[in-house]
Amino acid sequence: MAANHTVRPRRNESGERLIRRFTRKIKKLGLIEEIKERRHHKKRSDVKRRAKQRAIARRKKNEQKEKKNTN
Repeated sequence: MAANHTVRPRRNESGERLIRRFTRKIKKLGLIEEIKERRHHKKRSDVKRRAKQRAIARRKKNEQKEKKNTN
């Protein structure tokens, strides 16, 4: 887990935009998901099973994209 990510304000940048840029950066790094996953303990077998399911779904999605692009 990474820590201490900073976003410096740009010239004439509003506070809202700065916060939006920070949250986008954190989401891109995957920190939000990692924090949510660490809230509750999960058995190692469950983690492996879900990772396998995600990989299968990702592969199917990519195959569908390739199939769509070739037609």
